[in-house]
Amino acid sequence: MTEGPKGWEQHLTRPIDAASLVAFRVMFGLMMAFGLARFVLQGWIDKLYVGPNFFFKYPGFEWVTVPDRAGLYTLFAVLFVSALLIALGLFYRAATIVFFFAFAYLQLLDVTNYLNHYYFVLLLAGWLVVLPLHRHYSLDARRRPALASATLPAWCLYALRFQIGVLYVYAGLAKLSVDWLFHAQPLQIWLLNRSETPVLGPLFALPATAYLMSWAGFFYDLSIPFWLSFRRTRPYAYLVVLTFHFVTHVLFEIGMFPLIMSVVTLLFFDPSWPRRFVRSAPAPIAAASTSRLSRPALAVFAVYAAVQVLVPLRHFVVPGDVLWNEVGMRYAWKVMVREKNGSISYRVRSKATGREWRVSAHEYLTWRQANEMSGQPDLILQLAHHIAKDFGAKGLGPVEVYADALVSWNGRAPARLIDPNIDLSAQPDTVLTAQYILPEPPEPPIGRPLY
Repeated sequence: MTEGPKGWEQHLTRPIDAASLVAFRVMFGLMMAFGLARFVLQGWIDKLYVGPNFFFKYPGFEWVTVPDRAGLYTLFAVLFVSALLIALGLFYRAATIVFFFAFAYLQLLDVTNYLNHYYFVLLLAGWLVVLPLHRHYSLDARRRPALASATLPAWCLYALRFQIGVLYVYAGLAKLSVDWLFHAQPLQIWLLNRSETPVLGPLFALPATAYLMSWAGFFYDLSIPFWLSFRRTRPYAYLVVLTFHFVTHVLFEIGMFPLIMSVVTLLFFDPSWPRRFVRSAPAPIAAASTSRLSRPALAVFAVYAAVQVLVPLRHFVVPGDVLWNEVGMRYAWKVMVREKNGSISYRVRSKATGREWRVSAHEYLTWRQANEMSGQPDLILQLAHHIAKDFGAKGLGPVEVYADALVSWNGRAPARLIDPNIDLSAQPDTVLTAQYILPEPPEPPIGRPLY
């Protein structure tokens, strides 16, 4: 006799109402279509991808090239159509695969375009490839009735909740710092910039406001997944979610992140919640689970979960503050915890003649790219390598390239980020053993104390 699934396995594979997962699929597709259309209408394709002459690459993906203008608009059209197909549940498998790889390709074009919520969207898109969210309320289910099912295994919902929880918890842990909690930085800087806002401006100028919002943001990020997980606290927690993200949308320019988080947190509600708003059959009754989870599938998820948990912690293996040296900053959910303003220029010296040139980063970059790279050592190094190659191509090489980089970090006085005496063109393109990055300044931020 075959042994049935164990208790934990029964819980993960038990059928649940597919309604909330279907609603997530539809809203994800519509949000992505809206975001892509907004991107095109705002002229950001030309600004971010057509205008620049140089693009920063991720390690291992230097081979990724930027298509011409027609190719870029075609890429966005493909993404837009695939997003709509996801919402409709039409050719779902093909649409999710196309969207995932096309969106990944778009993110690989230039490191300076990295945003935490782009990374989050990519992870959610990856889950859509795996999850069978087209089995209910979809055109695929209409075309192929044998595919239709009003229930899905519970693990589909738990996987997405896990992904949301990782983001929130690590965003909260990132705020467990002296700068954020005891100097209210960088919120003091940002709120002072909004001090002329009608009615609320004088409130933003008060030091107490920045401290209150810093602590509130810390407790919100760290605890909100848990409050959303309990039936009694869930409605109040979701009201807090909406309020929090509305405030951040009004005060800060963070794109679609508030909308995305307001939508995905609906996955913490009862799986049948959408049926309250549409005329449909009652929620299906979940039968006892007899299905099993394959060992390969469990192993893959265990590896994925380990990566999601460990990658944000990788900066602990490198000395120094990650907000200064940026080693391990990306993919770590360090959301809105640092403000950097930098100025950088390069000194290029001929190895043969000793002749020197002063080179501005703006000779190779757009203003936006230069602003983004000025506080990120790995990008400063990439441009130094490119400058050395460019001088060589012009017949002026071989050369040495040095950087004069001054950076203000979370309100501190400007300090050198890069050792100006190290030839960056001779440094390996890695930050794990980067000797050219100077230690962070020991002084606290220049801010206003609470009292």
